[in-house]
Amino acid sequence: MKYPMCESTFGVEEEAVFHHFATAGRHTMGPITADFEQQFANKMGAKHALFVNSGSSANLLAVAGLMYRGFDPLRAGDEVIVPAISWATTYYPLQQYGLKLKFVDVNIDTLNYDIDQLAEAITDKTRMIVAVNILGNPCDLEWMVALCKVNDLILFEDNCESMGAEINGKQCGTFGDVGTYSTFFSHHMSTVEGGLIVTDDKDLYNRCKSMRSHGWTRDVEGIYEEETDDFYEKYRFILPGYNLRNQELNSALGLCQIDKLDGFVAQRRRNAELFKKLFADDRRFIIQKEAGRSSWFAFTLICNEINRMDVLRELARAGIEHRIITGGCFPCHDVIKYFDSENHGRLDNAMYAHEQGFFVGNSHKDLTDELLYLKEVLSKL
Repeated sequence: MKYPMCESTFGVEEEAVFHHFATAGRHTMGPITADFEQQFANKMGAKHALFVNSGSSANLLAVAGLMYRGFDPLRAGDEVIVPAISWATTYYPLQQYGLKLKFVDVNIDTLNYDIDQLAEAITDKTRMIVAVNILGNPCDLEWMVALCKVNDLILFEDNCESMGAEINGKQCGTFGDVGTYSTFFSHHMSTVEGGLIVTDDKDLYNRCKSMRSHGWTRDVEGIYEEETDDFYEKYRFILPGYNLRNQELNSALGLCQIDKLDGFVAQRRRNAELFKKLFADDRRFIIQKEAGRSSWFAFTLICNEINRMDVLRELARAGIEHRIITGGCFPCHDVIKYFDSENHGRLDNAMYAHEQGFFVGNSHKDLTDELLYLKEVLSKL
């Protein structure tokens, strides 16, 4: 590939971590993970952070915590509003816990919610809005916080594609009642596999912490009354849980990467400035319009006056990796038959992005040569 989708962010610091852990005495989740969680919470400006084995697991665990939270929990059958474009595991935990999904169309320029459609979609059955910051680009989160407050709704912020994105100096992922991040290999910073939950809600944090580790009471505070018999207390289960823990190795990699995150995001933004310069006036394509300060996960192009099949064929010939925009319009996928869901009106923009759009990669490295090559290839069409 002359222009790959992503590249490793690892350097000598991460290599040293691997060598150290080859002979380390402890590999399972422990003090290094606790350190990484605290540093990540501080970095994002949140009170609590919880490290798990993937961004998908972060979404699952956050939904689980809301179903079992100590006051006014979500219940099966509750209506949740979701955007029509996102990755599959934005939606799966909602389906798995029996929630009803209402899909809302996106804005063709930002690829985030059409906010007028979102406001219209709220009913007296709505309990939660899922805000997804698509491919580094923030939703109108300040407006959504106010909307949820007026309507007494939970705001769940899926920020798995958008670490480092900001609105007025506040980190995306921290606007909602709970937010999630991914540290997968191709994302803004990498622990190989991993994800995090952040929240300022101590009760929710402790419930997620319990459910991360089998639903037991170890290292959990404030959500149960401790008994006097220490023998039983060591293996006491209070919530239906999972094993979603990550390892000390992944946490140590996270500690290396968190110090590099600002530099990674800054380079992605510099790459984006060149991308916009090359394609902003190219009427054949609609490119993503930045909202807030995007962290530019990737570069989207929606074919406007050109045939997408011709474009994709030429990209393949030229060795330029490309993908459908996130997961495309999710209600188009076969799996939707297993969901209790409805569409709020037509999903015209999501369908247009699904049928005419694609993205190419961004990176923590300078992509000047790759982006000029992309422009050269597409200029021949």
